[in-house]
Amino acid sequence: MDRQKGQLLNQLDKLLPEGLVVDSAWLKRHGYSTQLQHLYVTRGWLEQPTRGVFRRPRYELSWQQVVISLQGILNYSPLVVGGRTALELQGYAHYLPQATTRVHLYGPKSPPSWVNKLPLSVKFVYHNDRRLFKNEPVAKGISSVRWNVETGKMLDDTAFRGGDVTQLNWGQWDWPLTLSTPERAVFELLDELPTNESFEQVDALLAGLANLRPDRLQKLLKDCASVKVKRLFFYFADRHNHAWLKRLNKQTVDLGHGKRMLVKGGVLDPTYQITVPGDLHGVR
Repeated sequence: MDRQKGQLLNQLDKLLPEGLVVDSAWLKRHGYSTQLQHLYVTRGWLEQPTRGVFRRPRYELSWQQVVISLQGILNYSPLVVGGRTALELQGYAHYLPQATTRVHLYGPKSPPSWVNKLPLSVKFVYHNDRRLFKNEPVAKGISSVRWNVETGKMLDDTAFRGGDVTQLNWGQWDWPLTLSTPERAVFELLDELPTNESFEQVDALLAGLANLRPDRLQKLLKDCASVKVKRLFFYFADRHNHAWLKRLNKQTVDLGHGKRMLVKGGVLDPTYQITVPGDLHGVR
């Protein structure tokens, strides 16, 4: 029995990279009983940041480790970091003055409830991307069948639908963290207007996005299911008149019919039939 426990401990070193997190159900599926989990915690081989969640000790727990665990080990793919968080990670934080206090996650399946019980300084905010996009992106997690980590190549590029995603190598071991491209993240950010984002911050951000890729934007406009988001996208694109706007075919985009009341007491933009703050509408 002791020999078997020793083999299981050695196996855990290979199955669970230091710092990443798994839940009790994952451990049981790999042969670690509740009693064995308790023993490992007692001996210091595992630590328990919250009830039912375990990790091999390695420095302080970060939100990136949690997301990488969800994407690669716990099979919550496709689950991507998106919206404001994805833009911050790709160097656009200077247009978004607020510090990172929320990590925005997008996918068809919500993460487990324990993610917001972990001792972290951020809160995870889940968004169902099926509501925003007609199709789903591919997630390039550690164990994704669509991504070969060793060769760094896609195994199935047909999954790039609804706007593609990108991979950021994070941490000492270059773990793959999957996030929305800037183009997709802009659509996700616009979806948060006006309840969870401000027009002023989104306007400042769009002003600085001169290098977006028109082919990806056109694909997103086709797959986006939100009339509000598409109208807002063109409103801000017209406002800042970026070069990539001229390469988009607006005529093929379904912008719906009727007015969209986004701001109570705001000014109606005659072109896109959406209400925006008066001070924003004054400069075109």
